[in-house]
Amino acid sequence: MSALLVPADRGQQTPLAPISRETYRAFLASRAGNALGPGFLQCPSWADVKEGWRSLLLGWGPRPEEGDLTGVALVLLRQLPGTRKYFAYLPEGPVADWADPHLDGWLDPLLKTLRTAGVFAVRIGPSPAHRSWDAARLKAAAAPGRRLADVLAREVDPLGTAVSERLRARGWHRCGGEEDGDAQPRYVFRVPLTGRSVDDLWAGLNQEWRRNVRKARKEGVETVVGSAADLPEFFRLLRITEERDGFRLGRSLAYYERQYAALNAEEPGRMTLYLARHQGEILAAHTMIRVGGRVWYQTGASADHRREVRPSNLLQWRMLQDAHALGADVYDMRGVPSTLDPAERGHGLLRWKLGTGGEVVETLGEWEKPLDGTANHALYRAFQAYLARR
Repeated sequence: MSALLVPADRGQQTPLAPISRETYRAFLASRAGNALGPGFLQCPSWADVKEGWRSLLLGWGPRPEEGDLTGVALVLLRQLPGTRKYFAYLPEGPVADWADPHLDGWLDPLLKTLRTAGVFAVRIGPSPAHRSWDAARLKAAAAPGRRLADVLAREVDPLGTAVSERLRARGWHRCGGEEDGDAQPRYVFRVPLTGRSVDDLWAGLNQEWRRNVRKARKEGVETVVGSAADLPEFFRLLRITEERDGFRLGRSLAYYERQYAALNAEEPGRMTLYLARHQGEILAAHTMIRVGGRVWYQTGASADHRREVRPSNLLQWRMLQDAHALGADVYDMRGVPSTLDPAERGHGLLRWKLGTGGEVVETLGEWEKPLDGTANHALYRAFQAYLARR
């Protein structure tokens, strides 16, 4: 298919076209693609994980069909029941240069392409950050009723601010409130790795974490890399963790098996299952995903018994070291709640991650826009009502 162009009414438009998986993956693996910091949710394999969604792989560039690219997008399409129209979702995407002041040059071709594909509304997840707080500041700020937004941020990203303003000016709106409305976590915890030695990472752990890692070693906890055969045990521990900690991911064992198979078929070792054993029994199991210079701790699970031997702390320390050995720029521990109130259940997860000495980053969150036309706006309202009833 030839590249799709939009009349240059607001600056030069960048050609956009459907591309193959091979072309898409080659761009992600290139220096230019890696510099854009792609996340695993924008890998082609993620389309194989998501049941009930169609997908499109798109690429921007001078000659996108030939692999001459400047950006890519995995677009997931969900059909609105009873219609032939689709809601488009780009989880933590597109993978593009958000520092480009001419957003219209590549966003307009995207919207035109999606409209042609029968899309009535689109949701994106811009990659720039909004604000960040270091662990020490947040630990000291813990107090009844307090939240992240009540604490002066260490840094406000000017690029994130600029992107937010540009999107609002173009009719996009940020989804939900402070914490709800996004499919992906708005607040994430990251441990920077660039320029740090393993000794630096160890020194970055707080005293409680270092004590717990030493205790796990003394008690004979061992950490190993598991396989697909260990996923049922991981899932059993996950159900125990959900019950204990009062949350529900709503995913099945088949989901994790599909995820493990799809990501590792795309690139061997992309998803790794880590296990912590004590006296021959698996007490904790965590999953890790890597793409380019980024590594994520995705999901963790642990048993209710023998928690005093601290298997999860040792397992995380092993994963942190492995991420460093892989040359990753950052170890992303994914979502944290915004509460700084020690009495709230969610604060325990935040406190645990703060112990690694990293930082909380508020992302720009997810943004939606109904496409032009009265019918599309009506369908968008109907889709929102449909989701509210589910």
